Amino acid sequence: MTRFVITGGAGFLGSHLCDRVLQEGHEVICLDNLITGDRRNIEHLFGEERFSFVKYDVTEYIHVPGEVDVILHFASPASPVDYLNYPIQTLKVGSLGTHKALGLAKEKKARFLLASTSEVYGDPQEHPQKESYWGNVNPVGPRGVYDEAKRFAEAMTMAYHRYHGVETRIVRIFNTYGPRMRLQDGRALPTFMSQALAGEDLTVYGDGSQTRSFCYVDDLIDGIYRLAHSDEPNPVNIGNPAEITIKDFAERVIAITGNKSAVTYRPLPEDDPKVRRPDITRAREILGWEPKVDLETGLQRTLDYFMQPGRTDRG
Repeated sequence: MTRFVITGGAGFLGSHLCDRVLQEGHEVICLDNLITGDRRNIEHLFGEERFSFVKYDVTEYIHVPGEVDVILHFASPASPVDYLNYPIQTLKVGSLGTHKALGLAKEKKARFLLASTSEVYGDPQEHPQKESYWGNVNPVGPRGVYDEAKRFAEAMTMAYHRYHGVETRIVRIFNTYGPRMRLQDGRALPTFMSQALAGEDLTVYGDGSQTRSFCYVDDLIDGIYRLAHSDEPNPVNIGNPAEITIKDFAERVIAITGNKSAVTYRPLPEDDPKVRRPDITRAREILGWEPKVDLETGLQRTLDYFMQPGRTDRG
């Protein structure tokens, strides 16, 4: 049995990682300050003897008694609404939080995996985006608090790998959706579903021609778990290369919810990426991974989740 520490473990992705690691027979220590995480994402695990939860701010010194084998660092606001509401906290967890988590990995001689993001590519001038692309990021724009926090976190992770010999992994996560997203978190899918379920028109920013690539959460978690057990220290894209325009995506949500909503348009936010699609060649070659859940299936599973009693108050 391997002992995992998962920071941000009560969040959307972190909680699914807790599930996967426990299913594989390991022990999980979940750390989360609950700024954007939710106890309800992990409450089903509270009776599991191999799971423990500690409400904790990982920008402080992290002490975990006993051995630690793997650290999965997922602590960070991740949606535009969250990191614009918590800009300083976002920068602190990307810098100080990553430093403290890497310090724990160094102390425990543990493997460390950083949750980075496709946002390190900014508004890309390369399409699709390969890991070798350095990005096109505005460091002083409103999104810079998240983009630069993650870019710094990658640099810090590689410094610990090169200078201290810490075993590190970096996953660049592309747009992901599925159960446990918050309806009010500001990302495209929960926003569209929230509006459709309320009988409102769906709000598309810009003319809707900007593209995203949506990966179902189970596929993403499988890729991350494989990367954590690989020998690859360099960044790896994990996401679904099936690209769709935001306008088409909104219409797919309208169709699957059966709502008669229309699509309305508002100005595109500053520095919003025009295109986003991962090149997953390295994930295929190194991890033997590629997404399996098609968009229609994933959307239906997500809708089923949001339709459960009590789910629409999340956020």
